Amino acid sequence: MVPLLLVIVSGCTWEWMPPSDNEPLRAPGASGGSRYDISWTMHQNLPVSEDAEMVRYVEQMFNVDLDFWNLENNKYEALLDLKLAQGSIPDLFRIRQPQDILKYQQQGVLAEISEEMLAKHAPNIMKAIRENAPDYQGYGKIDGKYYGIPVINPTNIYRIPVVYRKDWLDKLGLPVPRTLPDFEKVVYAFTNEDPDGNGIKDTHGLSSEGMNVVFGAFGQIVFADQLYFGAKDQRLVIGALQSEMKEALQYLSKWYRDGVIDPEFITGENKGGYKHLSHSFINGTIGMTSMGNYYHWIQDGDYLTWNSNGNETPVEATFNVKELTAINPQARIVFGQPFSGPDGKRGSKGYDMLMSFAAIGADAAKEPGKMETILQILDYVSANPDPDEAATLKYGIQGTHWQWASDSKEDVILLPPYDKAFSYQNTIGTGLGMTVPLMPTERREKWAATLGLDQDGIYNTLTVATPSLIKYGPELIKLKNKAYISILTDDEPLEYFETFVKEFMTAGGAQVLQEANDWYSQHAAK
Repeated sequence: MVPLLLVIVSGCTWEWMPPSDNEPLRAPGASGGSRYDISWTMHQNLPVSEDAEMVRYVEQMFNVDLDFWNLENNKYEALLDLKLAQGSIPDLFRIRQPQDILKYQQQGVLAEISEEMLAKHAPNIMKAIRENAPDYQGYGKIDGKYYGIPVINPTNIYRIPVVYRKDWLDKLGLPVPRTLPDFEKVVYAFTNEDPDGNGIKDTHGLSSEGMNVVFGAFGQIVFADQLYFGAKDQRLVIGALQSEMKEALQYLSKWYRDGVIDPEFITGENKGGYKHLSHSFINGTIGMTSMGNYYHWIQDGDYLTWNSNGNETPVEATFNVKELTAINPQARIVFGQPFSGPDGKRGSKGYDMLMSFAAIGADAAKEPGKMETILQILDYVSANPDPDEAATLKYGIQGTHWQWASDSKEDVILLPPYDKAFSYQNTIGTGLGMTVPLMPTERREKWAATLGLDQDGIYNTLTVATPSLIKYGPELIKLKNKAYISILTDDEPLEYFETFVKEFMTAGGAQVLQEANDWYSQHAAK
């Protein structure tokens, strides 16, 4: 075992001041000598500004020049693949979809990262994974060699919420549904009993995201950007191929014929912009959804937070609720437990704690010392053990962008105008790092812990990519979606389900399932 020779942070607190041109600011232990040009990809809702102050902060600290690739999150893979096709490889290589790591490794665009190099130059990241998510330590390895550092999101223990228009339920005198028959009664009432009171039959019960809660009442998830696998009789199965999905489709096709499902469901609930907004729900087209995460559905007063004056104050509505109440100030929402199906099953979509991978591009390995510098930066901005520096790297300059709420240093107060600015962190260049498995201590997460979202999540049991999944997966997903939509909209009879399953298996599904079970027998089943 190589000893931890380099610790990026030694306990000191940095106060940012513009350095002189000939005296670059460096982190303790940052390498001198060559000044590297480093291209960097990251999670973004907004582009990083060319003069972002926190980019300069990190550049001066590590004596590097950072080139941020502003790749829109909604189109990240397509934009990244275009860059790769043009011969450009990012040095800090964000792999947003975990199943893509094998694809990029096969393309030769990822550098191998030795375990010794990780231990020496990213000690805080590896310590967080080792102590808080030990089951994920081996993820990112291909043939026993690291090609990606697993990005573990601790808040993914919370499933996607099930959300209803509370004001509609109250107007119609209906409780939050707990069973599938209860839910059916609610969505028909949302469609037929004028819940918005405008005298026009222009509302529906649900759309595409809500359907997954219906599938969840039969134990599976169908509509997702990946194939969801589940365990059955000690083997993996593909949820969308299970016979109980026929019963779910029987419900949904009837609801579609009766106008209960938004006829525009095929185009999805989001109509552009921030990807977690359900415009169908915001605009009053539907009264139930399961889109976005808990922090996209905060209502006024859900918990107490800190205002810019350092006083406790009721939290303000966020994202979907903020947009909804801007259109209809009287609108209210309520979370419901996933309703149970005929056999008592229930669930909404959950995302695995393995969120993505942070990798290093193959070209970076060609410059001596560059990989080490990238890892040092990544460790410093992602898992800094000093609370002041960690907050600075997340929120910006202390006293300009934020301040501590108290001496305990648990809660941060965002200062005007940043307390009202959407994703200002991207604009100023914070959030450069990867998520590590340390549960946030902020009040938002404490509130989330009270919601019961750590129960009834349906997670994908296959958390890795296999060669056949890379080869056949995209077309199999298209085949699955087409078949489900055809049955749901009565373009095909329910009996077509068996034909779809056979076509799916013939189109590569059999090989995908075999390789998935080969992996499962070696790893997850132990």
